[in-house]
Amino acid sequence: MELNNKIMLITYADSLGRNLKELDTILHTYLQNEVGGVHILPFFPSSADRGFAPLCYDQVDGEFGTFEDIKRISNDYYLMFDFMVNHISRNSDYFKDFEEKKELSDYKEMFIRYKEFWDQGEPTKEEVDLIYKRKPRAPYTEVTFKNGDVEKVWCTFCEEQIDLDVRTETTKEFIRKSLSGMCENGASIIRLDAFAYAVKKKNTNCFFVEPDIWELLHDIQDVVSSKGVDILPEIHEHYTIQMKIAKQGFWIYDFALPVLVLNALYTGNGVYLKRWLEMSPKKQFTTLDTHDGIGIVDARDLMPDEAIEETKEKMFTKGANVKKIYNTAAYNNLDIYQVNTTYYSALGDRDDAYLLARAIQFFAPGIPQVYYVGLLAGSNDIELMEKTKNGRDINRHYYSLEEIAKETERPVVKRLFELMRFRNTHPAFALEGNMEVKLKKDYQLTIIRTWGTYYAALTADLKSFEFDISHN
Repeated sequence: MELNNKIMLITYADSLGRNLKELDTILHTYLQNEVGGVHILPFFPSSADRGFAPLCYDQVDGEFGTFEDIKRISNDYYLMFDFMVNHISRNSDYFKDFEEKKELSDYKEMFIRYKEFWDQGEPTKEEVDLIYKRKPRAPYTEVTFKNGDVEKVWCTFCEEQIDLDVRTETTKEFIRKSLSGMCENGASIIRLDAFAYAVKKKNTNCFFVEPDIWELLHDIQDVVSSKGVDILPEIHEHYTIQMKIAKQGFWIYDFALPVLVLNALYTGNGVYLKRWLEMSPKKQFTTLDTHDGIGIVDARDLMPDEAIEETKEKMFTKGANVKKIYNTAAYNNLDIYQVNTTYYSALGDRDDAYLLARAIQFFAPGIPQVYYVGLLAGSNDIELMEKTKNGRDINRHYYSLEEIAKETERPVVKRLFELMRFRNTHPAFALEGNMEVKLKKDYQLTIIRTWGTYYAALTADLKSFEFDISHN
């Protein structure tokens, strides 16, 4: 099914029900009019990071189902797939072949070997300091080959995620083949995970390296566009990077909105939110919550630094079971750019504040995405997080069919579903339509969406969380 202007659900294959067949049942039982699309988070065989260390892209993890299950869902909902353009699993056949055969491997050019990349086989301290990285040292893992040789290979994230050398023809062919398969198996749009890290170049920070990153993006677009499929680069960084991508006509994420909405509802002041809504591109997907934490870095310079810090601190003081320790080594999470919590708990498990946050999101420019925990107004799952000692699992609850039946009867969820149906069906929300934002006394917010003779208006009090929607 082609991408359309209806809300997209984000879920793992085994989080709304145990597998793809149960997910299909949930979609047709509860969400036929509430969502138009589904981002099924990585459902390929994987060795780590909840699917983000893929072994391949031509199979569905047997625990979840088959491509027939995927295609069945795609008959009624447009689907987003993930392609990890930056890396592949250490346990993939490609990397295992390289470990075994080394120079004789057909896949040796898929990976970035330090001895070939750096002039002296190792980066200097200055070169390491320049790299935009997720580790306190140079991004590598040591590989022991079958013959006993040891080498350093580029590794940005966890050691199960080996970076790909996107410059080589071997990798380019792998990318073309993988993307073509996704298009044939039901994808309407492909999310390019960790896209900005994909190009490595000496004397740069190896993050969104121009112009090389544009060449890669257009090469990928050329592969999928002929099959009627779109792409969505995933980048958590300064909003100006998203703006650059939008100017070239690509879809982008609005990762700044979550923190700006929290700031407005925590402080009762919508000044920063209003400014962002007025400058946001129309061709974007909006978020409040995702499978990761709430991104802080994305709002930089859209609010003063002190306002960002204040918002971050209020997540811990106003949120329900939102604690700083969940972003530490004790919970295997040292990502300083995010706070781990559900959006509902970030707002203190308050129904009124949460519904207003969603109403603002639905009136913002672009297509809204709703994460499955947020769909059911889920609170922080402390039990799961303590069991796994993974801070991000606080927002990754597994819902059984019985739980879903119960949660969908909650008033807050019923009201949210009403808002979702309204957003999906009212003509005023056309992507090519217009928007006007008004703010009185800093806390009386009005967002008006119009298209032709149609209009819909949200009037909200950012202090009391009361809101009203009028429309023709």
